[in-house]
Amino acid sequence: MSDTPFSFKKIAIPAFGPSLLFGTGKGAILPVIALSARDLNASVALSSLIVGLIGIGSLFSNIPAALIIARYGERLSMVGAAAVSMLGLALCLASGQIGLLALGVLLIGMAQSVFFLARQTYLIEAVPLHMRARAMSSLGGTMRIGVFIGPFLGAAVMHFMGLSGAYWVAFVMMLGTGLLSFSVPDMEISPPDPKAQPSAGPKMAQIARTHAKAFMTLGMGILLVSALRAARQIVIPLWADSIGLNPATISLIYGLAAAIDMIAFYPSGKVMDQSGRIWVAVPSVIIMGFSLLFMPLTAGLASFVLVSMMMGLGNGVGSGLVMTLGADASPRVGRTQFLGIWRLISDMGASGAPVLLSAITAAASLAEASIVAGLLGFVAAGIFWIWLPHTKA
Repeated sequence: MSDTPFSFKKIAIPAFGPSLLFGTGKGAILPVIALSARDLNASVALSSLIVGLIGIGSLFSNIPAALIIARYGERLSMVGAAAVSMLGLALCLASGQIGLLALGVLLIGMAQSVFFLARQTYLIEAVPLHMRARAMSSLGGTMRIGVFIGPFLGAAVMHFMGLSGAYWVAFVMMLGTGLLSFSVPDMEISPPDPKAQPSAGPKMAQIARTHAKAFMTLGMGILLVSALRAARQIVIPLWADSIGLNPATISLIYGLAAAIDMIAFYPSGKVMDQSGRIWVAVPSVIIMGFSLLFMPLTAGLASFVLVSMMMGLGNGVGSGLVMTLGADASPRVGRTQFLGIWRLISDMGASGAPVLLSAITAAASLAEASIVAGLLGFVAAGIFWIWLPHTKA
């Protein structure tokens, strides 16, 4: 209800603290996983595959994660995810073999799926509906802040410890995530509907059948959103390299785009809550679509920076969008199972985009790949325009 007394300050630490720590740990290791693989004499292709195991582990763990959370609850699942991440990091630290490094990275990806889904479910129950989008945007924003500052912490420690320093930063952050998740009290949640099913809830297949329309309509929209976000991470560095920018310059531009991304997350959530989801969903994908279309037109530093920051704005405007729409569409009974399928669809988009871009680049060029990716933004805009309410829900 809109008159429910609620303050973000009261739940800030238990709601967003673990996400900030988890994101910082993830951000610390992302830049060094490939370097660790190369140190173990892996090829460039194999090193890239090992980095991708985080996404692969998350993709294939979404359904099991939903079942785990439905059985053990959100708080204990987050503690377990932190513990599994620490095990994965220990393997990365101890590994003198490429197989152990790969296994460690895979475990981190699997734990990430459990953590994200548990965190989302936790907030859906704790935050009133009229503030849901702000909560989801803030959740996405705190994770992005962590991923942004993690590499700087990792770099500082690596100055003294070498590559292992980044993994130790991540290990400490995951330990903090687990301790904080375990120590904070359970949030107050609304009592279950007395008419709801008292059992463990519907089966995954039943949820998939019952909510097939949502998965096939808005679900396709969030698949495309995830594909656009993945395309952004691929097109920016590859196009920068093609126009002759050096790695240090590319990293600085990434930082600028990330700053724009982080600034936009809370205002976008407020707009979704006060005006409706469509007024963030459609602009977000259109901005990302246009920026991908414009990228092949950039030939120098100034134009490249402008388009890259435009991508960061589009991504930041859509912060929390996938989680918010999933929360809105999810049923009270079987919510965790529904969100597991929702995340699976989202991860399919993120995993499929690199394959699509690679195929188009091989057959034509990077410019054509960027244009095709941009067009996906307009398809997503059409889906959201048709299937999302045009007024506040």
